[in-house]
This record gives sequence, C-alpha cells and structure tokens, in this order.
Amino acid sequence: MIRLQTKHMLPALLLSLSPLIHAEDWPAPIAATVERGVEIVGQFDAPSGLKGYAGKFNGQGMALFLTEDQQHVIVGTMLDATGTDVSRAALDKLVYGPMGEEMWAQLEASDWIGDGADDAGRVVYTFTDPNCPFCSMFWKQARPWVESGKVQLRHIMVGILREDSPGKSAAILVAKDPAAALHEHEAGDEVKALDTIPAAIAQQLKTNHDLMAQLGAQATPAIFYLDDKGNMQQQQGAPRPDRLAEIMGPE
Repeated sequence: MIRLQTKHMLPALLLSLSPLIHAEDWPAPIAATVERGVEIVGQFDAPSGLKGYAGKFNGQGMALFLTEDQQHVIVGTMLDATGTDVSRAALDKLVYGPMGEEMWAQLEASDWIGDGADDAGRVVYTFTDPNCPFCSMFWKQARPWVESGKVQLRHIMVGILREDSPGKSAAILVAKDPAAALHEHEAGDEVKALDTIPAAIAQQLKTNHDLMAQLGAQATPAIFYLDDKGNMQQQQGAPRPDRLAEIMGPE
C-alpha cells in the first residue's frame, strides 16, 4: 500500500478500525465538524471511553475524539504515557494511506518525460522548470542511478520561475524527442524558448502546475518517490547526499 510519509506508528492499542458510518448516524458534535468542512473517513477505538474518528481537513489528517456522553468532541493530538500519538496508526490507515495512493496515481497519469530505462526498479517523479538551477543539480546528482538503469526519473515540466520558463518547457515538450531535448538542456545546451506556445502545450503546463500545487509542492524540483516500505515521500529542492540515497536507493 502506498502511504504518505508518517513518523510514528501506534502499538496495538488502536488497530481496531471501523468503516465509515452513514452521515445521518453521526452524533451531533461530529456532524457539527462536518458542517465546518471536515470530511469523516472512518472510526477507530480510543482510550478512556472516547470514540475516535479519522477526518480530513484542507488535505491534512485530523483526529476527533467523541466523549462517552456523545455531547462533545475533542479535535487534535492525544498522547499516551509514553508520548505516543494514539491516533497515528488510524490516520495512517484511514487517511494518509488512501491519500498517498491517490497522489501516486495522479503522478502516474500525468504528462511526464521519462529519463532512464522503462524497466528501472525505481521510479522518481520530479516537477522540473528549465530555469531551475536546483533541477539541474538534481539531474546531475541522479546520473549514476539513471545511467545504470536502476532509476527512471519522470520529469513533469512546469514553467514558473522566469518569464521565459513556459516557453522553454514548451520547446522541450514539442521537440521530436522530448527526452533528448531535456537531456541536452540539462547537459548544458540550453533550449531556446518558444515565442508562441501552442494552446495544447499551454494547457499541459497549466495542468502540471495545478497538480504540483495540489500535491502541496511550492518549489522546484519537487520530488516524489516511494520509500522501502512503499510510503510516498516528498523532497523539495535538490537533496543532500544522505537524502539522495534515500530517494534513489543503493547506487
């Protein structure tokens, strides 16, 4: 299962999860949070007579704890005596797991330029602007893995950094061989921006930028990959050497 990055996993205390109940059956305090924009996706066991609900709000997981009398709801983080977040496992299962799978599917379905072998054992997505020096740095950092066939980089082109960024991305995308055009540009033979961008390419760049924003990325390169446990991770900016090994795997 693909999941978003999570740092703490809960012991067995709260691993009993329940499917989402019908909206009309929600207790009044839970219904009140829904009216304020919370999306309830499931239930989980909670300590001290509380009932846990897993929700989403503005793209983030949210734990809600209904009191035993069903008259109040507590929203936020609950820690046990060891400092463990008692809702973490439930949010991983009910919220972040499905969100990660959906995000990865969106990346797979996007218009990307492949850099490396199609049968590479690892795929890494990166939002790339032709004027981004850190994109070029990441491209160079990735060469050993790409050229050995271990990793395929999938560049999702955007044009956001400079006035001619859209024209440069468009020039790469309309090239007879976009992968070769991107390789030449990153290797130092800078692409010349198109003066007029075809409507279809302009729409593609807009769609790519919208996806980048939807995934919570604010700068290029915005890098998405699966770690060794299948969890989706994100890196913004060219990674440090120790982080690079996490993204690309063994060299």
